[in-house]
Amino acid sequence: TNDSDIDRRKLSRTVPMKVLCLGLGRTGTASLRSALKQLGFEDTYHMMSASVENPPDCLLWSEALAAKYDNTGQTFGKDKWDALLGHCQAVCDWPAASFASELVAAYPEAKVILTTRDVDNWFISTKATVDWRVNDGFLRALSYVDWASSMYHPMLWKYWNSVFMGDFDKNAKGVFLSHNERVRSLVPPDRLLEFCMSDGWEPLCKFLECPIPAGPFPHVNEGDSFIKRVRRRNYLQLCNVLFRWSTWALACWILYTLTRSGGST
Repeated sequence: TNDSDIDRRKLSRTVPMKVLCLGLGRTGTASLRSALKQLGFEDTYHMMSASVENPPDCLLWSEALAAKYDNTGQTFGKDKWDALLGHCQAVCDWPAASFASELVAAYPEAKVILTTRDVDNWFISTKATVDWRVNDGFLRALSYVDWASSMYHPMLWKYWNSVFMGDFDKNAKGVFLSHNERVRSLVPPDRLLEFCMSDGWEPLCKFLECPIPAGPFPHVNEGDSFIKRVRRRNYLQLCNVLFRWSTWALACWILYTLTRSGGST
């Protein structure tokens, strides 16, 4: 895997935060991230920014979750958000979406996009993808032996059980609907765009005051591709673990052989 290892704790903002996309995951957030990149917003923070691109971010998200849901540690203010998100002009997906009020307070000038979807379709999609990932025994096992998974899985587990109160099946739809209402209450209508991926480029570009690009609106990270992607990542992470173990075993064998040879001369 090509994960980076950046500790953002001492970093600061390098680009202005312009767009807060505060819909929950599985509402087209990966597609929106791709669209915003085409429109020139670099970068847009997404769960994959932590889970795949820079796993140490998961440690900061774990701190933010502990402060919000357990009242332990320091609540994230603008300085901490700037450290974690300072390289991004936009943010979307979970876990960020569940810090909607905190992010709106930290970036009052940013425009807000609420990605929406039929609640029943959202539930089916999320159950088959992210909820499956949260409960993936392979990922849990990897978290004991793999560097990236050891940071990602505890954060993901904590997030899921905090937001959905330990029972996704029972609470998910209510959480989804109440979350959307809360986002609507945070900003005036002229700063809010409710957006479905089927809406395409026109309303998004009008809201962000950007020219409409050539080509179709992107659609990525559909259910089947999500499963294939995370299974491939599981495989690559397992290969990393086995490579490290085999390297250590070989080094120990060589050292043992040299020691035995030296002792017999």
